[in-house]
Amino acid sequence: MSTTERPRILVVGGGYVGLYAARRILKKMRYGEATVTVVDPRSYMTYQPFLPETAAGNISPRHVVVPLRRVLPKAEVLTGRVTTIDQDRKVATIAPLTGESYELPFDYLVIAMGAVSRTFPIPGLAEQGIGMKGIEEAIGLRNHVLEQLDKADSTTDEEIRRKALTFVFIGGGFAGAETIGEVEDMARDAAKYYNNVSREDMRFILVDAADKILPEVGPKLGKYGKEHLEGRGVEVYLSTSMDSCVDGHVVLKNGLEVDSNTIVWTAGVKPNPALARFGLPLGPRGHVDCEPTLQVTGTDYIWAAGDNAQVPDLAARKAGNENAWCPPNAQHALRQARVLGDNVVSGMRGFPQKEYSHANKGAVAGLGLHKGVAMIVMGKMKIKLKGRLAWYMHRGYHGLAMPTWNRKIRVFADWTLGMFLKREVVSLGAIESPREEFYEAAKPAPVAAAPKTEEKAKAS
Repeated sequence: MSTTERPRILVVGGGYVGLYAARRILKKMRYGEATVTVVDPRSYMTYQPFLPETAAGNISPRHVVVPLRRVLPKAEVLTGRVTTIDQDRKVATIAPLTGESYELPFDYLVIAMGAVSRTFPIPGLAEQGIGMKGIEEAIGLRNHVLEQLDKADSTTDEEIRRKALTFVFIGGGFAGAETIGEVEDMARDAAKYYNNVSREDMRFILVDAADKILPEVGPKLGKYGKEHLEGRGVEVYLSTSMDSCVDGHVVLKNGLEVDSNTIVWTAGVKPNPALARFGLPLGPRGHVDCEPTLQVTGTDYIWAAGDNAQVPDLAARKAGNENAWCPPNAQHALRQARVLGDNVVSGMRGFPQKEYSHANKGAVAGLGLHKGVAMIVMGKMKIKLKGRLAWYMHRGYHGLAMPTWNRKIRVFADWTLGMFLKREVVSLGAIESPREEFYEAAKPAPVAAAPKTEEKAKAS
């Protein structure tokens, strides 16, 4: 850590907003003007819109993450968590991955902790559910699905086969619809290499409590997305929810009951619960309450943006929606991070703050290889696309939005190779416990009990 007397800008969180805000601040600052410190439990940022494609094997997992120390060479990057913030003393408590906690003083604070999966107290969910918020979960889901095909191909027990080949996805927003579309695509391809498993043996189920899926792209495209998935054999159940999934026995509120080894939970997100410990003003859903300048309400040295912030949507409010807030998506996070970075530098120099205002440019979603939906907003005109063209829009937008040219090139290289080479369908499930085989080989052999003599045997 730095021992300099320069003012410190503490960025809590190294996700999309944290990374881009820190880069913007470092770009706008004069040499030696301040120290930028980024704290996150992971030493990398994950581009979450690419998690479904990672789970399907279209993109290498390493290409979806951005190493913080490499991208922020002029910043201090601390791998740990901020557990408390003392606003009166301007001191944060850092809990590193190992060792004791310590205090870190700061002068300016950026809250960019993002969101976590929004879950409910459903029996069995914690034990059986698979999330889709991190790269580890995407890799785990891919290995898990391919392992289920291995199990089904290698057994004659019909009950085990049925449970292994039933895949349940809870949540029909971007994450849920894209993930089930990509995973179904992968499973369909993988089935070609199995003698005893076909696509007809598999059962894919998508469940959502709302009356439509993909609400972000509008009702017409959402309806097309539903019909498209159903045309591929996906069962879509709307206006219902999951009551329990104990031991993989899934019970839906509409009465449907199935047994499944694969229960993927993508039913929305909520702000990081750690925000409640920081003494910041929070909105009704737990977001940090912010002004249009991205300053936390009631402060002049704390800013917040992204999924953990409640930011007024000025563009929507000018259009007549007086209670509009910026939705938690990558489009807003990227632009908010830039404004936030500029405002931190302006605040440090005593200059006026700039308000954040951005009109929605639309939404894109991929539903598997060469399949997608897109809504492009150009002024008052909305262009709706579906199929292969929408899929190109999805890849083009997110490919260019991927941080750093290093990662952009690697992602596009993965896509280009995928045009000429077949998809990899190998499961690396053992990666979750890589030392198990070595331990079995190296562990001491059990010591055999010494034989008893005849006298000892009689005595005993």
